[in-house]
Amino acid sequence: MSLVEGGIPTPPEKVIFKIKRFDPEKQEFYWKEYEIETFRGMTVLDALLKIKEEQDSSLAFRYSCRMGVCGSCGMVINGMPRLACQTQVGAIATEGNPVVTVEPLYNYPPIRDLFTDFTSFFEKHKSVKPYLIRKDPQETETGDAEFAMTPEEYEDIYQFSLCISCGVCYAACPVAAMDPLYLGPQALAYAWRYVSDVRDEGYEERLKIIDTEHGCHRCHFAASCSAVCPKVVDPAMAIQKLRSTLYKKKLGAWKKKTSKKVGPYHYEGPSRAKKVPQLTEALLPGVDLEAKIKEPVNIDIELK
Repeated sequence: MSLVEGGIPTPPEKVIFKIKRFDPEKQEFYWKEYEIETFRGMTVLDALLKIKEEQDSSLAFRYSCRMGVCGSCGMVINGMPRLACQTQVGAIATEGNPVVTVEPLYNYPPIRDLFTDFTSFFEKHKSVKPYLIRKDPQETETGDAEFAMTPEEYEDIYQFSLCISCGVCYAACPVAAMDPLYLGPQALAYAWRYVSDVRDEGYEERLKIIDTEHGCHRCHFAASCSAVCPKVVDPAMAIQKLRSTLYKKKLGAWKKKTSKKVGPYHYEGPSRAKKVPQLTEALLPGVDLEAKIKEPVNIDIELK
């Protein structure tokens, strides 16, 4: 078996996809198999699109960007919640076992096939007030001031700002499977992202929301949410930090860090109004710059 650049094996020439589908009219699940020819670098999302285009146009699933940014194509692949666009067939199917199973995300109501209902997910996300709150709303509405942060303060919230709300963490969470009212790892991680943000002043009301029976105390710390996150965010750590903060606050041992400076907005970079001069002197003799600018871009890629 040959290896492509990056260490991902080339998939078997033909792979069987066993897909768990949902019939909304009968309100029942059923399995259906498809055999497709693969290619080097093929992702599970590529395979599903190939099935939809060539074999079964009724197959329903959600996707958008195809590059691990939108978070739309979350599904359970070979028993693991992950993004279909980031999962290469060659990494999970072998010559000895050329089979890939695909299921809708666990812990979400099914709508059709691999398409699940995220209504509750986004309601929980909204409930933790995932935005900066200032005591004086004019500070954020006027846009004439900036809130300074040190590199260390920014580092504290950076990884949690990478969350793309794909919902994969909920599908891996055993508590979410048992308690539909549990806020869940994504919402709690967002809560910590703003509680720990030195620019935010809404931590009091946010902590009240998570200090409940179905809030951060409900977590059993299985850490499966962090294990499956496609953006390497650590929601399990965020939940433990929320717990620690709540206990310290009740003991009077926690004080909220606040931004040290609020001042007029200013931009210290190069002027955006200036145009970069054309380096016409560096052109080779006989090169017509105007003709080159008008010439259409043509990139030839040879796939082997």
